[in-house]
Amino acid sequence: MLPSVAAMLNAGDSPTCGLLIDGVWTEGAGPRVVVRDKFKLQPCASLTTPDQAQLRQAIDVAHRAFRTGAPVAYERGLILDRAAQLLDTRAAEFVSIMQIEAGFTHNDALGEVRRCMQTLRLSAEEARRLAGEVIPLAGAPGAAGRMGFTMRVPLGVVAAITPFNSPLNTVAHKVGPAFAAGNSVILKPSTHTPMTACLLAEVLLAAGLPPGFLAVLHGSGEVVRQLQADERVRFFAFTGSTEVGRQIQQTAGLRRTQMELGSIACTLICDDANLELALPKVINAGYRKAGQVCTSVQLLLVHESRQAEVESRLSTMVQALVYGDPQGSDTFVGPLISEESAIRIESWITEALAQGARRLAGGPRQGAVLPPTLLTDIRDDMQVSCQEIFGPVVCILPFKTLSEAIARVNASPFGLAAGVFTNRLADALAAAQQLEVGGVHINETSSSRVDLMPYGGSKDSGFGREGPHYAVQEMTEERIVTITT
Repeated sequence: MLPSVAAMLNAGDSPTCGLLIDGVWTEGAGPRVVVRDKFKLQPCASLTTPDQAQLRQAIDVAHRAFRTGAPVAYERGLILDRAAQLLDTRAAEFVSIMQIEAGFTHNDALGEVRRCMQTLRLSAEEARRLAGEVIPLAGAPGAAGRMGFTMRVPLGVVAAITPFNSPLNTVAHKVGPAFAAGNSVILKPSTHTPMTACLLAEVLLAAGLPPGFLAVLHGSGEVVRQLQADERVRFFAFTGSTEVGRQIQQTAGLRRTQMELGSIACTLICDDANLELALPKVINAGYRKAGQVCTSVQLLLVHESRQAEVESRLSTMVQALVYGDPQGSDTFVGPLISEESAIRIESWITEALAQGARRLAGGPRQGAVLPPTLLTDIRDDMQVSCQEIFGPVVCILPFKTLSEAIARVNASPFGLAAGVFTNRLADALAAAQQLEVGGVHINETSSSRVDLMPYGGSKDSGFGREGPHYAVQEMTEERIVTITT
């Protein structure tokens, strides 16, 4: 049996992230994977992966726990509330880990902790108020003396597959609602950021979550494929690339899924926009977490009458951003998740510049750190325009009319979210009605999100909705009950 990640950290050891099966941390029999400090690019931990027997054991335990039955709704709510309280007491520990393994700045990591606490509390509320509705059967002919109601019942074993760019709150957005609904969960976190997920699992167990209701398995897509091969896994909640999401969806068959996939997120600045409001929000949405957010502003569509002003003011703001060591007190942009990602994005920028783009801010790469970059004179066929960058790069494109800007957004195969800065009600409503995305945010950027709202995309950005209330609906099914007296 392995000690917990927290115990290893407290002892000053390099942590080994083991498998959590039935409440016990166990070393995996599969290959070991090195976890790197994203700024120093040096090993900082390792993880172990399961063999087929261990994976089957995890499913056996999760299925048995579900069949035995989850704690009652009130108890599930108490457990999730206690987890939020424990997380608060260990916030500094989580921040430190995310600075190392995710490359987050202090503010980005602390934001993850605070949002995770809110997500757990929202999930607790949903556990307590999970209910169906009364069906007025007496209103149908021949149904006198008959009554009916619906129940929301859990599906069973939920597989939660989570990404590196939100190693805490996205895990909570899957595990929290799944347990609130009475499901058991098998979590497969990103191999880039396993320590954060393991620490959250420790918090949940310490809060009283029954051991069989949460397993943690590390590994590659092969782990997911083996989970899909077992029909006892009834739901797949996935956040990641469109390519991988499509593979999971095709294999799931008749089992249900929730997919939060890739995006090329756009934000529109109309001719009447308040730039004092808009530009600081664009900075935050374009460069927080080094631009590694599905809704990060990649394309900033600016009305041609405001283009020169936006370019001038925004370039000054971007050039002033401090980047580099995520543990620096003033750092706003830390490293990307890997040096390979930084090299890829740098090559896209170089290609765009060779094709006629202008760089208003930015500079040479330093290891996995890419300076915050602002580009203009962008064409639709450039990679920085037509593929998801997932890095600290914002591209400015001019437009003449709102309909032209909406058409440009809709031309993308993706449709996660869009922001629109305007003070004209008619234009705001037109954008809300015509933009083919999962969320339209007026006088906010594409990256505006509150954890209680429905969150998800359309087209190649996926389907289904996160947000605890909406996720609980996804992870339960409706059962009709009728009674004849």
